[in-house]
Parts: sequence; structure tokens; C-alpha cells
Amino acid sequence: MIKIFDTTLRDGEQAPGYSMNLSEKIEMAAQLENLGVDVIEAGFAIASKGDFTSVAEVAKLIKNSEVASLSRALKKDIDASAEALKGAAFPRIHTFIATSDIHMQYKLKKNEDQVIEITSEMVRYAKKFCQSVEFSAEDATRSRPEFLYKVLEAAITAGATVLNIPDTVGYTSPAEIYDLIVGVRENVRGIDKVDISIHCHNDLGLGVANTLSALKAGATQIECTINGIGERAGNAALEEIIMNIKTRPDIYPYETKINTKEIYPTSKLLTNITGVKVQPNKAIVGDNAFAHESGIHQHGMLSNKATYEIMTPKSIGLADKRMVLGKHSGRHAFVDRLDELGFQLPDAEIDTLFEGFKSLADKKKNITDLDIQMLAMRRNTKIPQTYKLDRFVINSGNTITTTSSMKLIYTNPATNKTEFLEAVIQSYDGPIDASYKAIDCLVGSAFSLEDFLISAVTGGTDAFGEVYVKIKNNKGNIYNGYGISVDIVEASILAYISAINNMVYEENR
Repeated sequence: MIKIFDTTLRDGEQAPGYSMNLSEKIEMAAQLENLGVDVIEAGFAIASKGDFTSVAEVAKLIKNSEVASLSRALKKDIDASAEALKGAAFPRIHTFIATSDIHMQYKLKKNEDQVIEITSEMVRYAKKFCQSVEFSAEDATRSRPEFLYKVLEAAITAGATVLNIPDTVGYTSPAEIYDLIVGVRENVRGIDKVDISIHCHNDLGLGVANTLSALKAGATQIECTINGIGERAGNAALEEIIMNIKTRPDIYPYETKINTKEIYPTSKLLTNITGVKVQPNKAIVGDNAFAHESGIHQHGMLSNKATYEIMTPKSIGLADKRMVLGKHSGRHAFVDRLDELGFQLPDAEIDTLFEGFKSLADKKKNITDLDIQMLAMRRNTKIPQTYKLDRFVINSGNTITTTSSMKLIYTNPATNKTEFLEAVIQSYDGPIDASYKAIDCLVGSAFSLEDFLISAVTGGTDAFGEVYVKIKNNKGNIYNGYGISVDIVEASILAYISAINNMVYEENR
């Protein structure tokens, strides 16, 4: 059984544009547990107060997966990780030190003997706090193998249960990583008592290929991220690794605990949280991954899907587009369809979704599985809705100045009392600009729109439209927002309000 170590919340979140607030990290962690990952690396506890809190809250929430916190090979880092992981059912301290000549000389300013001594001391120290201790030899693929073997052996002797071989700068090739893992297995005493982990970056586009090659060489744990996010060019993508294993058991005869039907929902949730979409031709989860435009391909698909489809959309949890329900459908039928699509939700959430479905059915003639899936995958964070859209009216045209009449419901975070806020704003730059200015007026602060992305997620002129925004406040802090509606102006307004609610939550917690 191959273990899957997901570092979306740590290595992935470090990449520009992928930052998440506490509520979003908790939501993402819960979905990673649903996906079936063995280990969730929740953060770098010493890095900041926010990281410490995130690790601690994720540790309390997760009951089936191990929760890991990254630590440099320093006592203060390990102390912070141990404290943050106190509430974890299955805690893991993950400590690292560089082992390549270039890192030891220019970053650590340590010699070989010092690195070995620090490794032994800090792994032994981490072992005092929890049974599961992972040691990473940073920049392992550019390290001299003979020295790497000594460091790894020292880590095992000190009590490490997992040895990670990271391709920190995405430099290696599939043949090289294969030989390196074989060398580790043949030359490190005690290696049969621990897991060998592989962590590949994608700087040369070989992250997944290198990971699979390491797996063939005997690695027993894979470190990866959802959608391949991460520093620089990212990490090996979980969905690509898993579907390689699933689709080609003749080459990769391994088992994992991953529920592949949760792959697409997990990918989509990350996109919703961060506002960063994957490219259309992204393997497995891209919009075009199961699209067939060529006439020859279409003919083959109609005859036998296996001609051009090596896996099915359903296998990764992607719904098809057939009509299933309409405005006359009842709650029971709706619940049955949710269940078929893989959503087992509490009654309170189903009631809210059913109201949304009825509202959508009044606007759309044909309701598809994908429409229902989009409804169910709408962001459902625990962030309080300080500002909520009540109604808006837009007057616009190419011969008049656009006017936006906006009404919001404001819930005071301190008193929990609600009030209605109304404003009417004109703009020469269209309905979205007028609406955003009206919201700024009601909130009492002007925001800079740093990013705005619009996309259709279902077919037809009445398609669901998704909007992602990034706004910057007067302190220079950036917040993400997400909205979805069949009305693209409404989706834009919802996304802007979502970002503002994220800001209020972060400032008041």
C-alpha cells in the first residue's frame, strides 16, 4: 500500500496567489480527508501565528489521516510543531536539513559532520513528542550519494520513521531518481524499517514522471499537491499520479487509499478557494480533459468510448450533463440525485441547496447533473456573512450612464444585529464597476481590484458563470472571493462580497 502525503496546505499554499485563510484551510483539510490521503501537511507551525493556528485547528479536526507540521532542524521549530499538533489523533513532526554541497556551503554554512550531528540530535528530539517522525534531506537529488546515505542512516538510528528524498529544485530526471532510490535501498542500513518518501518539484516539467519512477524503484510514500500547486513551477500533481496508478496497473501495480471519485470535487474546491483555475488542457481535471472535438475522435467515441477515452469522467467524480431534474421535482428526488453524485450532506445543508436548486430551476429550463454538482460544490465555509446581498438593480446601455442600485444586509460582528444598507452609484465603466463602487460606499472603504476572472462552468446561454476576484485593502492585504450564478453580474457581485467577508473575518479573528 502506497501512502499519499498531501502538502497542498503547506508547500502548495506557499506559492504566490494560493494563500488561504483559516476557514478555507479547514475546509480544504476536511476534503483531503474525504479524498483519502494518508498524511495532511497542515503548515509550518513556526512560520507565523497564522500558520501555528492553522496547524492546530486542522489537527483537532482530522480524525483519520495523520497531520504533519514542517520544522527546520531546530529545537524552537520542533517545539512549535509539537505544541500545534497536541490535538491531533495521529501527529507527525516533519523536520529537514539540507544535504547538498551548495546548500551546506552557502545556506547552512555547515560541514558534513555538523549536518549529521544536527540530524541525529533533532530527529531524536522530535521523537520525544510523537512516534511518527519524518526526516527530509533537502536538495537530496543534488547531494553526493555517499554523504546522503550517511545522513539518512543517522536519521534512522535517531528514530525517524519516514525518510524523504526531495527533488527540491526540480532538477533530476526519471532515470536519475530511479538510481538514487535504488542506491538508498541498497546502501542505507535499517532502510527496510522505514518508509521511503519522494517529493518532486516540477521546474523541468518532470514532477509526476520522477515520482512514478521513484515509485518503481521502491518508494513507499508519495508527496504531492492538488492541481500540482506549489512554489515556482509547483509540485507533482496528486490527481495525475493517482490516475496513472489507477489506469495503468500493468506498469504500476500499487494500491492507495485514495477515493478517485473525490478527485474532481477536491480540485474544484481548491480552485474555488484560491481563485486560480487550472489550464484547460491540464491532465485529469482540466476543462478539456474529456473533450473530443476531432471528427475522427468523435466517431470513435460514439462507436466505443474506449477508442479515445482511457478513463471516464465519472471515475474522478465529474458529473455528466444529462437532464435529471426540473422545477417540479421534489426534495426526495433532489436528495437521491445528490447521493448518486457523491454528496452526503446534513439536512440543514440540503435544505439550503434545495432552495438554491428551486431558484435555479426558475431561471434555467434544463437542469443537468453538472449544474447540481456546481450547486453542491459552492463554497460553504464557516466564515460569517457580515455582508450579504439582498437585491440589486442595474440600468445600463450604450447610450446611458450605468446605474447600480445596491441593497445589502449587514450583520454587526460584535452585536449580531442586522440592518439594511442601500446605495445608488453611477459609472461610465459598466454594471460591474458601478456595483463594486456601490458596495465600497456601503462598506465604507474602497478596494483595489487586483484580479478578476470570469468563466462558464456549464453549457448554453443560461450557463452557470463563476467569478473569482482578488481585492486589496488600504493596508495592502489581498483577499480572495468567489461567486456563482446564471447571472454573471450577480456572480461578480457575490464574488466581491465574498472577498470583503473574508477580509472582515481575518481582521476580527
